[in-house]
Amino acid sequence: MNPWRKSLVIFLASLFLFTSAGLVDASEKEDKSPEKKPERQVGMSAEYPGIVIPKSEEVSMDLIFHNKGRIGETLHVWVSEKPPGWKVKIKTYRFTITGVHVPADETKHVTFEAIPDKGTGPGDYRFRVEAKTEDGQFKMAQDIRVTMKEDKGAEKEDRGIKLTTSYPEIRGPSDAKFEFSLEVDSKLDNDAVFDLFAQGPNGWDVNFKPAYESKYITSLRLKANQSQTIAVEVKPAVNTKAGEYPVQIRVNSGDAKAEAELKVILTGTYGLEVGTISGLLSLEARQGKPSNVSFYVKNTGSAPNHDLKFLSFKPENWKVEFKPGGIDIIEPGDLKQVEMILIPYEEALVGDYSVNVSVEGEKANKSIEFRTTVKASAAWGWIGIGIIVLVIAGLFSLFRMLGRR
Repeated sequence: MNPWRKSLVIFLASLFLFTSAGLVDASEKEDKSPEKKPERQVGMSAEYPGIVIPKSEEVSMDLIFHNKGRIGETLHVWVSEKPPGWKVKIKTYRFTITGVHVPADETKHVTFEAIPDKGTGPGDYRFRVEAKTEDGQFKMAQDIRVTMKEDKGAEKEDRGIKLTTSYPEIRGPSDAKFEFSLEVDSKLDNDAVFDLFAQGPNGWDVNFKPAYESKYITSLRLKANQSQTIAVEVKPAVNTKAGEYPVQIRVNSGDAKAEAELKVILTGTYGLEVGTISGLLSLEARQGKPSNVSFYVKNTGSAPNHDLKFLSFKPENWKVEFKPGGIDIIEPGDLKQVEMILIPYEEALVGDYSVNVSVEGEKANKSIEFRTTVKASAAWGWIGIGIIVLVIAGLFSLFRMLGRR
């Protein structure tokens, strides 16, 4: 083959491969476009289709619904098969449900819950969850297999209650009130009154309230297998320092008992106090001469205050200096002494003036005002006394001269 023909063949082959690759890539992108998605495509799966649990342990896992179609779907869902000796339900964090709506191209999670009766022993157990669309065109099923094994340790206490909270930790300042939402789910087959107990740090105020109500309660009546949401209101003690603080919750009715731990994370409060030890906010000064006054800065908050600076608002041409010029940190309850050196203008008129001092901290500010009285220089006082003496001496001399005549 001639060299030029060989080159032409290689060029045409390369051009063909490049064009084919471009067409394949374009077709793949076209297939992924929204227009190519099926109009309806919905499915269901279990988070853990097979699990192993100790004796008397409850089962709780997510059921996941996928909608890969272009329209939203409403599904009816139910447990079609369950072994004897088990109670089952499909629920959200608050409600037992029989249906779920899944918007187009989204995923929804609900909870499958299975609770063994007190006498249920070790073995293999099979549950079957089914779902279908409203028109019945799509049907789906999911098996969940649970293997219960004998607990070789001490027999687990039958609590009969389940406590659930979506937000077990809340963060905020020390002077705030914190409110947790707690779902109390009765697993008993009979109506019961549940006593409510809370244990927080010393000096803290912890109370239970019905959801969306302001009254306090100490017990809760629930029907068999009923759940109800209550609020736990927590108020920290005054001036509690920043940190993490646990709050223990216990709910019981007879032998049934459940416990939960909530946590309050305090960021602390910020406050400053500025004043003088004597309480006086006035001083005397002379033109061009330094005068000193001391004041204190106290951290009245529950969190450390960093990088404190001092600013002065003074008459024109006056000078103000602070020793120290700033404070790196003041711990809660601590007090720092600051000296202010004030120099009035050399030509300042005699009278009263206002000097305002602002203390600016990391997250708190405070100001204090000093009344400054400027007095005449002592030299002028001596000059005045000299003039008076000269006048008296002159008058005395004049009287003597006139008396001789």
